[in-house]
Amino acid sequence: MNQSNILENRFPGRRAALKREILEQALYCFNELGLEATTIDAIKARCDTSVGAIYHHFGNKEGILSALFFAAQDDQRHRLEQELAGANSLREAVYSIIWSYLDWVVDNPEWARFLYQARSPVAKGPFQEELTNRNIQNYRKLKERLISFGNDDIKIIQPFEMLFSLIIGPSENYCRAWLSGRVKTSPQEYRKEFAESVWRSLQS
Repeated sequence: MNQSNILENRFPGRRAALKREILEQALYCFNELGLEATTIDAIKARCDTSVGAIYHHFGNKEGILSALFFAAQDDQRHRLEQELAGANSLREAVYSIIWSYLDWVVDNPEWARFLYQARSPVAKGPFQEELTNRNIQNYRKLKERLISFGNDDIKIIQPFEMLFSLIIGPSENYCRAWLSGRVKTSPQEYRKEFAESVWRSLQS
């Protein structure tokens, strides 16, 4: 699992070591016990700290949940930006979106499990405005990147938010099945198939 690197990128430095420890143990709890069943006491039981320290750093359980969610989201977005930087056409960009997503899930399965179950609670919770603003900013950057290639090959769908779901949807469904054990073959084995299928569907 790559949780340490993801947390270090989000909360760097020695002074943030306790934050990273709390979040790392919270990630285990959320994935092992579930979001509802995980309590501050359950997280404390895995940390060498106090309940007061946990509340001091994150305010409440929702604060921990959102901190983990945004750390994972930032890391996933960074992977996407790295992939897109090497794209030289709209087709390559679409492939990059799919490949970066599949590779990130395979490299970070526990984070991916957490993201899938935490997305709705964060979207409906006290940090929904921050999530909305982040999504708007990320969609804007992605749209600018895709439009920079021109749209001779494919019409950019409006509203643009639909496009990302259409591109990622099939890969996400397979990744969920893989993480749950319903399928055994790694998503990375089907990178080419997913990319080519999505590209054909967008052109139709």
